[in-house]
Order: sequence, then structure tokens, then C-alpha cells
Amino acid sequence: MTDPRLSDTSVFPDPVYKATVLGPLFDSAKNHHVDAFRAIDRAHLVMLKETGILDGEQAGKIAAALDSIDAEVDPSKLVYTGEVEDFFFLIERELKKRLGPDLAGRLHTARSRNDIDHTLFKLGLKARLDVLIPKALALHTALVDAADREKATLIVAYTHGQPAQPSTFGHYLSAMAEVLARDIERLFEAYAIVDLSPMGAAAITTSGFAIDRARVAELLGFAAPLQNSYSCIAGVDYITSTYGAIELMFLHLGRPIQDFQFWTSFEVGQIYVPNALVQISSIMPQKRNPVPIEHLRHLASQTFGRARAMLDVMHNTPFTDMNDSEGETQAMGYQAFDSAYRVLDLLAALVSQIKVDPAKVANNIRRSCITITELADSLVRREGLSFREGHEIAAAVAKAVVALGGDLQTDGYAPFLVAFEHATGRTTSIDEALFSELVSPEYFVSVRTRFGGPAPEPLNAAIAGYREKSADFTARHTALLQRAHDAAHTLKQRFEALKETA
Repeated sequence: MTDPRLSDTSVFPDPVYKATVLGPLFDSAKNHHVDAFRAIDRAHLVMLKETGILDGEQAGKIAAALDSIDAEVDPSKLVYTGEVEDFFFLIERELKKRLGPDLAGRLHTARSRNDIDHTLFKLGLKARLDVLIPKALALHTALVDAADREKATLIVAYTHGQPAQPSTFGHYLSAMAEVLARDIERLFEAYAIVDLSPMGAAAITTSGFAIDRARVAELLGFAAPLQNSYSCIAGVDYITSTYGAIELMFLHLGRPIQDFQFWTSFEVGQIYVPNALVQISSIMPQKRNPVPIEHLRHLASQTFGRARAMLDVMHNTPFTDMNDSEGETQAMGYQAFDSAYRVLDLLAALVSQIKVDPAKVANNIRRSCITITELADSLVRREGLSFREGHEIAAAVAKAVVALGGDLQTDGYAPFLVAFEHATGRTTSIDEALFSELVSPEYFVSVRTRFGGPAPEPLNAAIAGYREKSADFTARHTALLQRAHDAAHTLKQRFEALKETA
């Protein structure tokens, strides 16, 4: 009697199992991984021939059969029937039709669906990271270009939702660029983890055959084989590192997106969104709705949520081969990339086109007295007061100006004279013209020349540094793409050469 524990591939699966598990997995493979399947088969075959595990005639016939399958089987038209368990066994069945079971089965020497699957998934993530990284770099460039263009454009900087100090839009955008650069660095770090090949790990402990894992990694465009074979199958940190990096990037991008939403409100009006990025109301003709910002907000949140869901799926899973990390989970994660692409493209377009409304900014500065900090600082430097004395005088001036509904530059000098004499018992050396200069937003920014400040000298230096960082990122990614291109070319040449030995 046959042991019922042994698999019987001639038995059709339970219809519910077929509909709920096997069918969706098959569709996921044919929709996302066909090209990677082909590359893995070819790279493994080339390696088997180069190591002498297969002879030239065997390898050549298998190569010709793989080409025949590609020409005759259109994956997009396949409908899962249950005749085979999955896409891998479909290809193996097609090989058997062309070569017979003995020769067809030799392609699977020294490999398993386990190492094939994780190699497929890594190739799928690399392909998507190769799209995501340039889009993130394009946004970084758009931010730096906008920061350069707007480096002297005054804005109100907010803390705790309230006007705090004047700065420049370039200074704000530079802060965005800095955070994004760190997020891009995390993408490269994730890429380096993805860029290690599991092929050759087989089920989990490698193989007794004298395979060349490094050669397969090279032919598939990986940087190297992942060393520990158990880790190749069980250590799915390539998933968590990738989606962890995406999660952080879109959490971080969501914060300035929320600022832009606030800054475009009628009451604040700090930035102006051009008509091409505005939706009109169907009933209220006065409305200008900058809805792309709303879409950026919810798409960034969707991306964050989808990436976070991938980490949640990995939580408390066993450190071994397990389906939790495989086909359907991978397909779910790809949705995070789809929304991520949209956010990066739209945000780059937005920051390239929005403008600061100088009249609104000037009015908000006037109403909020946000330059008053510099008055306190100037009293320390010019009048020899302690900062606490200067702060108390400045606070009295701001309170008086706000009560008047006035302008600090034109209405603040009289209360300043009173507050200064009351606090110090003497007359100030600061005349009205100097007072007006000291509390101007232009002066406020110009004296903040320290490293990282908004004044021209440190901001220009920062922007130059951001451009250098962007160029370095671009060069690094170009090198990755070139390696992948060279590997694909080599694999094609070596595979074609196999057919000549049949």
C-alpha cells in the first residue's frame, strides 16, 4: 500500500483549496514572476553545464526545450486547472513533454522550489526598487532645485501649529531633502540585502553536488550569494528591510504633505498652488481646492499602511521555510510600490510648481510678531543685557503690538522704549530705524549664519552638499543597473552557446 503521507501528483486538489490557495498562487506567479522563472532556469542550467554536472548534449537539449516553451506557452492565457500544483510544475511538465522525464528532471538537480521562490521574490523586489529609487531621486532633485530657487523666499515657520519664527521656503525644502536623502540611503541598504542570491541553498542545507553558487548569483545579476543556506530560506529580512524602508519614507513624506495642506488653507495662504493642480467646486465658484495634496496625503498613508502590513505578516512567524513570506504576501507588498510611485511622481510635480504668496506671508508675520526673538538677542549683543532681561522686554513689546493690532516694525518702537527703560532704568542706544531693521524678517534670517541656518551662506553650502549627495546616489544606482544589464547579456550569451552543444 502506498504511504498516504507521500504526495501523489496525479490527484486533483480539493476544489476549495484550488480556488482559495492554488489558483491565486498560480495567477500571482504568472502575473509577476515569469521572467524571473526563465532567468533562474537559464542561469541554473548554465551553471550545471559549466560545473560538469550536466554534459553539453544534455544542457543543449534542455536549453532548446526552454526556448520552445517560451515560444509556445503564453503565460497570460493560462488558466489554472489543478492538473499541476503550481507554475514551477507546469514548466517541468512542459519539459517532460519535449524531453522525457529523465532529461527534463535533470534541470532540477541541486535546487528546490524553496531557493527558487526566494530568488524569484528577490528579483521581483530588485526590479521594483530599480523603479522606486530613481523616482525618489527625482523627488530629491526637485526638492533641491526648489530650495535653491526659493532660498531667499520668506515664510512663517510654525511650531505646535502656531507661528514661531521667519525662515525661508528654501530652508524648509532643504529639511525635506535631508530627510528624504536618509530615506533613500535606507532604500540602498535594503537593496544590498535583497541583492544576495539564495540559489544553491536548495531546500535549506545546500546540496551534495559540486554546484557554483557564486556563478548563478553572477548570472542573475546579484552582488553575491547569501552565505548561510538556512538564512537563504528562513531569514526573510530582505522583505522586512525593504518594506521597513518604504514605511519610514512615506511616514516622513506624509508630514510635509500635511504642512502643505495647512499652508494652502484660506486663513494661512502661505503657498499658492497653480491652476493646473487645482480642482474647482461643482457648486461654489469661489473655491480653489488643491486636491492633489489631499491625494498625496492619503496615497502616502496607503503606502505606509501597505508596507506596515508586510511587517505585520512577518511578525511572530517561525524561523524556517513558511508560506507567510511567499507568493500572495509578495503580491500584496507590490501594492505598496504601486502607490509609492504615484506619490513620488506627484510630489515632485507639486514642489516644482508651488509658490509662496509673499503678501500672505508678510501679513502673517506682521500679525504674529514672530521676529521678536531677534529683538531679545540683539539686546544681549548691543545693550549688554542677559537673555532673560532681553526676553522680558521683547515679550512686553510683542504684547503691546498685538493689543494694538499693529505692525512690529512701525508700531513697536514706542512700547519698546517704555519697556526698556522700565526694565533697565536707562535709555536704549537703539534708534527707531535700527529697531525697525532688527525686527524685520529679512534681518532675522540674514544673521542666522550658523551651520544649518537659513542665511545665504550656510544654506548655499547645504544645497551644494545635497546636489553632491544626489549625484552620488545616481552613480550608485547606475552602477547597479549596469551590473544587472551586463549579467543579463552574459546569461543570454552563455545560454545561446548551450544550444550549440546539443
